[in-house]
Amino acid sequence: MSRILAIDYGLKRTGLAVTDSMQIIASALTTVPSAEVIDFLKRYTTDEEVECLVVGLPTHTDGSPAQFAPEVDKFVATLEKTFPDLPIYRQDERFTSATALRIIVESGIKKQKRREKALVDKIAAALILEYWMEKHKWKK
Repeated sequence: MSRILAIDYGLKRTGLAVTDSMQIIASALTTVPSAEVIDFLKRYTTDEEVECLVVGLPTHTDGSPAQFAPEVDKFVATLEKTFPDLPIYRQDERFTSATALRIIVESGIKKQKRREKALVDKIAAALILEYWMEKHKWKK
């Protein structure tokens, strides 16, 4: 079986998360500079079989697109051109960064490490992946 890869796209950094090959566990993978994310994904999809990509969709609390949504749309268009045979799904990412920060604080990570925004980004990507998996793969 192949993996599912989730992306929390940002202007500076992009958080990535991935399932195991059995698509049971969603785990934070890494954070890469956004300018390098396409090259990273090309390498990753060469080394690992990926079934689909899940991209976080920035929305307001009422569900309407956030101001950053057009940037994510441009990124998704680039993904579609770069990976034409790979399905790309979008997942509401409301509150994922706040939830990721809460998880980091509750895990007991030292204050200095908590300030690393890259850590928040990759945990947010894991949350995006979990939410998508709950809707599409783990549904009962």
